[in-house]
Amino acid sequence: MTYLELVNNVLRRLREREVPTVTANTYSKLIAVLVNDAKREVEDAWQWSAVRDTLTATTEAGTFSYILTGSGNRPTMLQVINDTSDIVMEYRTAEWFTEQYLVSGADNSGEPRYYSFNGQDSNGDTIVELYPNPDGVYLIRFNLVLRTPELVNDSDQLYIPAGAVQQLAYAKAIEERGEDAGVLSANAYAMARSALADAVSLDAAKHPEETIWQVM
Repeated sequence: MTYLELVNNVLRRLREREVPTVTANTYSKLIAVLVNDAKREVEDAWQWSAVRDTLTATTEAGTFSYILTGSGNRPTMLQVINDTSDIVMEYRTAEWFTEQYLVSGADNSGEPRYYSFNGQDSNGDTIVELYPNPDGVYLIRFNLVLRTPELVNDSDQLYIPAGAVQQLAYAKAIEERGEDAGVLSANAYAMARSALADAVSLDAAKHPEETIWQVM
């Protein structure tokens, strides 16, 4: 669903006129902001299948820090794989990395087995560090949830469940104006939470291993 369609769907719920563009008037601009606010909240609520992707990095000998171009600064890492060595890499803390590189004094080169995060670059993309320091060329695959930037243009697409976003944006709009045809914002937020719970439940069924805990 496009940004413009989302805005017009919320406007219809509010019994307002539809607009040809999200920036058509002051009120449509407000609804557009609320749609983006709702999108961010819904996007952060679950690791949606629709925004999962794989980014890769090809290492160079002696370089342990890499930028995940296109990742933004809100990714959720699901799995990191050293594809060249067939190793499922493990997360380690920044403190652990500091100890390995600055304290141990040992030979820190080899095939990468661990990863950690170290801020972001000037474009807002996440920076990852690898250990051991690569001693050659390795293909590293990062399976992650890539949360999308704010919607800007009329034709920008929403990939997460539209119903949950629309219901939450509608609730925010009612809260802003006070009340809408007897539907209090509390009731609207309850409907939004229900829509989100249903959407999460449906999407979670695609990845049951992420919601089922086993006692070993």
